[in-house]
Amino acid sequence: MNLYSNKQKWKIVLLVLALLLVGASLYVSNRIVNKVGEREKERATQWADAIRKKIELVQLTNNTFSQLREKEREKMALWIDATKEVSRSVDLEGTYNYDLPLKIISKNNDIPVIVIDNEGFISGFRNLDIDTSNLRDRYPNVSKQEILGIFDDTLAILAKNWAEKNSPFTMEVYEGLFLTYYYTDSKQITKLENERDSLISSFNRDLINNEGLVPVLLIDMKKDSVIGTNIDEYQKGVKTLNETIASLSSANTPIKITFGETQEITLYYGNSPELRQLQFFPYIQFILIGLFIFIGYLVFSTFRKAEQNQVWAGMAKETAHQLGTPLSSLMAWIEFLETQNIDPNVLGEMQKDIDRLSRVTDRFSKIGSGSKLEDTDLYETVEQTLNYLKPRISDKVDLKLEQWTDPVPVYHNRPLLEWVIENICKNAVDAMEGNGFIRIRISKQDNLVSIDIKDSGKGIPAKQFKTVFQPGFSTKKRGWGLGLSLVKRIIESYHKGKVFVLESIPGEGTTFRISLPLSSL
Repeated sequence: MNLYSNKQKWKIVLLVLALLLVGASLYVSNRIVNKVGEREKERATQWADAIRKKIELVQLTNNTFSQLREKEREKMALWIDATKEVSRSVDLEGTYNYDLPLKIISKNNDIPVIVIDNEGFISGFRNLDIDTSNLRDRYPNVSKQEILGIFDDTLAILAKNWAEKNSPFTMEVYEGLFLTYYYTDSKQITKLENERDSLISSFNRDLINNEGLVPVLLIDMKKDSVIGTNIDEYQKGVKTLNETIASLSSANTPIKITFGETQEITLYYGNSPELRQLQFFPYIQFILIGLFIFIGYLVFSTFRKAEQNQVWAGMAKETAHQLGTPLSSLMAWIEFLETQNIDPNVLGEMQKDIDRLSRVTDRFSKIGSGSKLEDTDLYETVEQTLNYLKPRISDKVDLKLEQWTDPVPVYHNRPLLEWVIENICKNAVDAMEGNGFIRIRISKQDNLVSIDIKDSGKGIPAKQFKTVFQPGFSTKKRGWGLGLSLVKRIIESYHKGKVFVLESIPGEGTTFRISLPLSSL
């Protein structure tokens, strides 16, 4: 059974389940966000309808004002016509009598009126909120004529202001004498206008004080002017009008508010701060969850590796201990056989195998303990390992080490490094099915020395370059897949070096590289 392959499958299954859970959570969160957004849009639409009704109310009020103004003008016209008819007669002394027209004007108790003759003198006024009774008391050092002159000038200026809003009436009393009647809105209309203006001004106050309202910008499209907004960045000049419109338009589709036949205003609105926070909350949540999972994975992975190391070390030491007893017995049997007339060549080969078992036992005993590294010639270590392997592998495998003239002093543990070379070479022999070549080359670069082991085997797919060093990975039907894992542990944990697949072409062969530091450890 390929344990590593099954582990990978479980990882994929768990990853898919995690992605499904994340996707489901994001889907639910997005649905909640969309519902909140729809509710805010509904509130903005309702507020737009309220604006439309306010505008219609203001328009209705304006139409009412227009009608009232028209009636007041008609009333003024009737007064003027009556004055014209009555004022055609003069008194017995041949002078014009103002009493009658002023008497007619006095019938008006509501419309403010100022009468000015063609000489610019004030002939009379009506319904003005001006108290002239105590002018002398307020200005004791000013003559009566000066006071009257100031007062008349004030009324003349006021009459000109009225003329800009309402056209005055001019009447010829008799030849050479003209009276002009200036008037303005009655107190009733003024009161209604103040109430209307108060209604309009309350719009911005309601807009600014409405904490539950989303950011809005109301624009009069015809005048291209801002009617009202509650956006601080625009009010404080941080953003221009175009930038504010672009930002709001990207968030939500603006609402058109039409009233009358040609009038139109546009309501731009954005998302509330709460909604914007809610939109990012799921992602922040999953980042935090992922961070905790990652930290948890690192912690448990550290514990798992420590436990694996303990298992490896315990298994290795137990193996070395178990091999020690039969080795001692075999050595005793060799000494006994030497006393017998046994072929020395046979005893020599047996001694080599015992020495080999002793070396293997020594290797296992060093796993999990602080192995001592010695500054010895690396080329010599590799050469001795190959000399041992050559007679023990197939004759059809050409095993060669490129010549190296100078010593290669590297801090290493010779028994463990021999084990590394043997494992890689044996895997190469298995991959080429006992027929091919193995080339080993030693080279220096910067502060590293590299051992390249190239074979003519089946090759390794690129996606398996890293997984070949995982425990349990094996392409053979038999075996536990621990050889290359042990190689990686010895090189990286004990020698502070690196081992990796330098190059591999399926069907042509593979090159492993072992890099060790030249400097002292």
